[in-house]
Amino acid sequence: MIGDLDWTPAADRPDLLAEPVRAALAGPDAAVPEALVAEIAPELADTAAFCERYAVPPESSANCVVVAARRGGETQLAACMVLATHRADVNGVIRRRLGARKASFAPMDEATGLTGMEYGGITPVGLPAGWPILVDELVAAQPRVVVGSGVRRSKLLLPGRALTGLPGAEVVALSRPLG
Repeated sequence: MIGDLDWTPAADRPDLLAEPVRAALAGPDAAVPEALVAEIAPELADTAAFCERYAVPPESSANCVVVAARRGGETQLAACMVLATHRADVNGVIRRRLGARKASFAPMDEATGLTGMEYGGITPVGLPAGWPILVDELVAAQPRVVVGSGVRRSKLLLPGRALTGLPGAEVVALSRPLG
C-alpha cells in the first residue's frame, strides 16, 4: 500500500465517493474494479499537504486538471492526469492535442458543476460522457497511483494503467517536471 492510510475496496465505502464516481465504480461493469479508497481530512486534500501528512510520495500522486480548449466559438472540456511532481503543458501539448487555438484551466465553478465533484477532488473516474481524458505517460506507468475520489475527504488508489481504460482515455506525453 501507499502512505499512512487505511485503504479499503471502494465498493465497500460508497459514502467516500462523489455520486458520479460511485456510479462508475458500481456493479459488474465497474470502470476500475480494483480501486481502493481511504478517508482523509478534507483540509488536507491539496496535494502538497496530503503527501506530507499521509507520507505519500509525490511521484505516486496524480492530479486531475480540467482544461477548457477553445476554437472558434466552441469550447471542449478535457481532463488531464499528471503526476504531482510535474506540470501539465496546457498551452503546448494539450492545446495541440485537443485541436484548440487557446487552452486554459477551466473555471472552478464550471469544472465542479459539470463533473458533480468537489474542487480538489476531481478525478477522471466518472467524468461526463464524451470528455477526453489525457493521461500522462508517467501516470500510466505507475504501478499504483493516488487520485481524487470526487470529494475532498477521501482519495482513490488504483493502477496507473487503469486510467488508460476509462472511456475517452489516451496516453500522451503531456507534462514536464516542476521547477
